[in-house]
Amino acid sequence: MHRFTLRLADLATTWFAVSPIHEAVLSLRMWTHPGVYRLQTQAFEQLRPAFEQLTSRPLLLSLVARNRWVPDFLTPRPASPSPDFHSELAIVRALPPEELRDELGQTFRMHDGPLPAELSTGLAAPERLLARIADALEEYWEVCLAPAWWPQARTVLEADLVYRARLLAQHGAAALFADLDHRLHWENGVLSINRHWADGDVETPVEGRGLVLCPTFFVRGAITMISNARAPQISYPARGQAGMAGRGTPVPTRAVEALVGAPKARLLALLAEPASTTDLAYRLGVTPGAVSQHLSVLAATGLVTPARHGRSVLYRRSPLGDELTGANN
Repeated sequence: MHRFTLRLADLATTWFAVSPIHEAVLSLRMWTHPGVYRLQTQAFEQLRPAFEQLTSRPLLLSLVARNRWVPDFLTPRPASPSPDFHSELAIVRALPPEELRDELGQTFRMHDGPLPAELSTGLAAPERLLARIADALEEYWEVCLAPAWWPQARTVLEADLVYRARLLAQHGAAALFADLDHRLHWENGVLSINRHWADGDVETPVEGRGLVLCPTFFVRGAITMISNARAPQISYPARGQAGMAGRGTPVPTRAVEALVGAPKARLLALLAEPASTTDLAYRLGVTPGAVSQHLSVLAATGLVTPARHGRSVLYRRSPLGDELTGANN
């Protein structure tokens, strides 16, 4: 059991973030532990040819332990709700090289024993190894993830945050934590992760540092950092992951098509969960400009509502839109 003690002030400074470097690092589990995150299998099989061409592939694979742990320093706590990948990578690069051995050791030695050869050999020159790791992550991001996978993934993750914000506003913190994941339990100011820890129960007072909550595609339940000394953060399974497995389009009813037209009816069918203009255009096979025009009309008539997250605007059916499409029946 891992317990986070939150005072009232700590609860007020709890926030959500979408972290691109978290997703990049945790997605390495797709290659080392195939089949564990099945909803992402289809997308990552499409990325396999590009991944297998990476010269840094052996080093990247060595960063994941047999129990799927990854070194804490590779997933720094987000400093804002929507950090940029390269700004987060700069934090990784800034790790003092003399700390690298301990960072790697706490990941591997408990379960794997000796470090993988790619890492143990590199520790003879820790500054160079750290640079190689950061360069490998950057190459992986630029070649495999950033071109097509991340724009779709970011929309799903941001939609999760919009949902969480609405849940918090409507039902409060207890309902929010209860809905995040089955491993989490909130009672009397203590947020617990119900999972086995080799060192027994772990207590983490938040103590004014704030708690960051990050949705991700690459966990099967809520997790936190290996080291209890780091600022508190929790990663939890993102909602809407099935949409990444197959970007199908729900079929609207003929009555709705007759009332608002086929393009707007298809958009309403898709907007049971928040989505961006770019994501909707991708799923419908049309231009973002065309989607934007239809969304403007739907928003003006109160059938969809926009919500901003960082640089993105996500749209979702309004209660009136739900009534029109029969979602409440």
